[in-house]
Amino acid sequence: METGFVKVAAGSPRIAVADVRANAGAIEALIRRADEQGARLLVLPELCLTGYTCGDLFYSETLLRAAREELIRIAEFTRGRKLLVVFGLPVREGGRLYNCAAVVYDGEVLGMVPKTYLPNSGEFYEQRQFTSGDCMLRPGEIRVGDVAVPFERRLIFRCRELPAFAVGVELCEDVWTPDPPSRMLCQCGATVIANPSASDEVIGKRAYRQMLIESTSARLICGYVYANADCGESTQDMVFSQHNLICENGARLAENPPFGADDLIATEIDVERMLIERHKMPSYVSADACPCAMEVEFSMPLERTALTRTFARTPFVPASDDQIAERAEEILRIQSYGLKKRVEHTRAKAIVVGISGGLDSCLALLVMARTMDLLNRSRRDIVAVSMPCFGTTKRTRSNAEKLCGQMGVTFKEVDITAAVRQHFQDIGHDEAVHDVTYENGQARERTQVLMNIANQMGGFVVGTGDLSELALGWATYNGDHMSMYGVNAGVPKTLVRYIVRYEAGRSAPELAKVLYDILDTPVSPELLPADAQGKIQQKTEDLVGPYELHDFFLYYTLRFGFSPKKIYRLARHAFGESYDAQTVLKWLRTFFRRFFAQQFKRSCLPDGPKVGSATLSPRGDWRMPSDACAALWLEEIDAIEA
Repeated sequence: METGFVKVAAGSPRIAVADVRANAGAIEALIRRADEQGARLLVLPELCLTGYTCGDLFYSETLLRAAREELIRIAEFTRGRKLLVVFGLPVREGGRLYNCAAVVYDGEVLGMVPKTYLPNSGEFYEQRQFTSGDCMLRPGEIRVGDVAVPFERRLIFRCRELPAFAVGVELCEDVWTPDPPSRMLCQCGATVIANPSASDEVIGKRAYRQMLIESTSARLICGYVYANADCGESTQDMVFSQHNLICENGARLAENPPFGADDLIATEIDVERMLIERHKMPSYVSADACPCAMEVEFSMPLERTALTRTFARTPFVPASDDQIAERAEEILRIQSYGLKKRVEHTRAKAIVVGISGGLDSCLALLVMARTMDLLNRSRRDIVAVSMPCFGTTKRTRSNAEKLCGQMGVTFKEVDITAAVRQHFQDIGHDEAVHDVTYENGQARERTQVLMNIANQMGGFVVGTGDLSELALGWATYNGDHMSMYGVNAGVPKTLVRYIVRYEAGRSAPELAKVLYDILDTPVSPELLPADAQGKIQQKTEDLVGPYELHDFFLYYTLRFGFSPKKIYRLARHAFGESYDAQTVLKWLRTFFRRFFAQQFKRSCLPDGPKVGSATLSPRGDWRMPSDACAALWLEEIDAIEA
């Protein structure tokens, strides 16, 4: 539960219809297994203590009395186990029968939640035996043994030690309705919804059930644990398949498919993430939200939850090749249509880009080519300018020219070496001193050349810098930092690589050959001289760290506002032995130090399209003062024990 992760489980005990004592034993067996796996929440199916398919046996005093007795037994079985258990049973109160979920913990029944919506069509006829919780005669409390416990639809079970762990309950049909109880429960603070269910299996129902639970967890920004009845239910007219699901904010984390082999699935839900997501959405709770739910507190010690779920090393990049292709095409369209509008609005006669033979300028040129194709204009209206200087290598210089030739754009080469040397002479800088002045003098000269060529051509400059560079401030202020429209401003470095690879895979052989060689070239600003063999000496990732790490840090900082401690833990889990603890800490500290120190560059960014869920535009997702202090974040990093 430390850093907000709570291990949750959904199980389907193999029940025997109406054999309450045997069913209680099966429930206890799953409780024991879930506890051994470190789960802190276990959800079991609807009416699993008796069986959902008892029919008119629900009128039997013998059945109902046994269910009450076994409820107390199961609650006692949880004593000493730090496991919140939710399971279904019938409860008679005030002359009416309710389909309920009992919530038990550490030897006690914390509350009873009656089902609100009772299906009464097709193969379901619950209204024959049960009453809706919406029609309770005396909502409030019910006696279980000698103890009065809350008996109410609007119950939220909250952990004192981790208030973000707050569980609401709805039962089966409740989630299939237009206004499910979970909507109100989440608006009142529940971060996890438990659903004890008995949903029979028919053709097509699995896909709909998946969509329903995933979309509900997305719409309500919650974790959702759905436990379905198993094959032990009566098959007189229906078959149940123990199709269990665990979802988090639209993502399916774990599933036992219909008739699958697992009667218990478990994974971790990040409850703190739910609160962060809601915090970023002021419209989450409307002014006319339902009355607040009744809260029941329980005490559960904070322990470190072992992580078994996976976290992608490249969270900006989709998992499968098909998804990558779809994402790449979608991003290219957003970029090119954004640039198209700018060209049309300014009536530009040309669009100008600095071409280096590197990844970012390559992607920008691909976008510019698409834009001109959309406008039915000649690609010759694209002016790609190569500006070699002290650090330019033969490989990148050649690739820049070949790329432009294969794409049919206008290529210019302006050697800026003499101009930069004159500038150094003007300001009294020793060319042998390879400091920030030496590097930035080249970058600013290149920007001046591009801007003035754009003026000559009646056009404007397209920027090439990407989201990762903006996060780290890896750009020269008023140098490559500046343009009239930055097409890559919303694309992180790890994703740039995949988009270029996607275009290479669908290009003619000669163009593809150039693109693949660009992909294989080390990322470098090429501002320092090459080595004795003419190879790139200045490699960006040697200086600021691996982009796959920085993009990982960036994703969880921008998207969720996670603390450095939590990001460090996720990075260690995601990257495993690829980076040792000290390396992750080193670059995590670099990331936050630079992220704060370089905000002034982001505060005056040129226009550029948002393509993903997060950007650093001062007019969009990220508004941060340029003089904010990083002390708290760096102190937290320094306190981490590697």
